[in-house]
Amino acid sequence: MHLSVAFDLDFTLCCGQVFCWQKINGAWYGVVGETILKIRQSGCELEFEGADEEFVRDYFGLNDDLEQIRQCIAKDDYIKKALKHFEGLRLIRQDPWPCLIGFICATYKNIAAIEQMLKKLSEKYGKKYVFEGKEFYLFPTVENLASASESGLRECGLGYRAKYVQSTAIRIRDEQIDLTALRGMPYLEAKKRLLEFQGVGLKVADCVLLFSLDKLEAFPVDVWVKRVILNHYTKQLPDELVERMQSHGSLTKGEYLRIVEFAMGYFGRYAGYAQEYLYHYERTQR
Repeated sequence: MHLSVAFDLDFTLCCGQVFCWQKINGAWYGVVGETILKIRQSGCELEFEGADEEFVRDYFGLNDDLEQIRQCIAKDDYIKKALKHFEGLRLIRQDPWPCLIGFICATYKNIAAIEQMLKKLSEKYGKKYVFEGKEFYLFPTVENLASASESGLRECGLGYRAKYVQSTAIRIRDEQIDLTALRGMPYLEAKKRLLEFQGVGLKVADCVLLFSLDKLEAFPVDVWVKRVILNHYTKQLPDELVERMQSHGSLTKGEYLRIVEFAMGYFGRYAGYAQEYLYHYERTQR
């Protein structure tokens, strides 16, 4: 497939928004739904197996007008550096179910640890596929995790997150919740629904909204984004808020919401794209 828009596959898959991909001999292999997607980029050409062109365009955000997005969020010198450094990074349009479980598991964990947890979870509860002589495991279904014991989930390294994953899966199964239906709701309404799940706080909800539910205004705030704000955007915030955030490690609910309010007002309807560029740039500069 010939690319007529800016896209960088490596940047997109290495920026912490998705956890079930691996690079082998120059090609990326990912578990997507009930298939294994293999994809390789060479300049403006994409070669892939396991999905059609329409799916690839939708999944990798190739239909997003990245040039318009860049123009909307390029508000200052720091984000302009991030945009230039990671040109072609796009937001992936994930399936909300594995995205939700993935970010429940991601709480207080680095990317390598999250990937390992989800790998073990898939190997224990997912269906095995053999593709090109390699073993892959589909992400567990709602039913599989709803039927799992908490102790079994803990064996996958989930720790205290095991009860949250189990509770969420049981609720989705028993109440027959369609997570994709949240795409049709306004940001705040969809966020309210996600916060009803055990183990889902403000950051997890915003991650799921941004990476799987088309809410490009969502602005997840973690320790890296807090550093971005304190290092580069204090002039746009009240002094008392900055002083409070500097005085302790984690964010209070009120502080989180004020940062999100600032980001949405400052970066506009594509604040989520700004978040991902800023997050990835900040953590790769250290």
